[in-house]
Amino acid sequence: MRIALLTLEALANRRAVRRFVAAHADDIALVGLSDPYRPQAGGAFGQTWRRLRRSGPRILPYLVLNFALPGLVDALRRAPPGDVDRTPLARSCAERGIPTAKVEDVNGPAFRDALAASGAELLVSFHFDQILTAETIAAAPFGGINVHPGLLPLHRGPVPTIHALLDEPIRLGVSIHRLAPRIDAGGLLAQTEMADAPGLTALAAAARLHEAALPLLDRVLPEIAAGSASETPLPVLPYRAFPTRAEMAALARKGRRAAGLSDVGEALRG
Repeated sequence: MRIALLTLEALANRRAVRRFVAAHADDIALVGLSDPYRPQAGGAFGQTWRRLRRSGPRILPYLVLNFALPGLVDALRRAPPGDVDRTPLARSCAERGIPTAKVEDVNGPAFRDALAASGAELLVSFHFDQILTAETIAAAPFGGINVHPGLLPLHRGPVPTIHALLDEPIRLGVSIHRLAPRIDAGGLLAQTEMADAPGLTALAAAARLHEAALPLLDRVLPEIAAGSASETPLPVLPYRAFPTRAEMAALARKGRRAAGLSDVGEALRG
């Protein structure tokens, strides 16, 4: 079964997605790379301003450490040969002969043409920031699946670990589910919980959960190829977007952070 991987490489997923590509290189027909600051989404200024208006300045470390700093580090440092964790995804794909495509609009004709030319049979969304239409999902014979660093049906939305840390009790986990036009609403294929830890940031939790998804994917992908995957329908609970200013203040009162100094070290280490 040939895979089209859709991703936005960031601190939250970079180690996991790089390991996934290295392990499944023979099965990956195409890697679609999204740019969080693409003009269609408002550019760097528009995207950042929108998040700041909603979440306030406490969200800024999360944005910088997740999206900006890792790319700068990758640009300035050359990873040694064979270092999967530190090799940027585009370079890793080039070394393995895996085609990549810049995805400005996942539902547009350019990506559809690239998908058709690749011969991919399954879409795998792994920290991807664009919503696929039913028509795009149906363009792959096996449809699509998504890696969501949250315990669905809880915490539907783009930053589930922030909302998980806001909840009482805190429940962290990762879900593999079917892609559907409604965000994070497809049938559940696999799920596992992860214990909380003192001082764990939302960004660090997301990184650990994306890594915890790898063995789940290794189990689910052969089941999909064999037609034996079991899907559990889930209730669709309220969508939880980027946190409000009040929610970020509540997170701080709990002594928790969206991102912190430990994440700076992780970003610099690669």
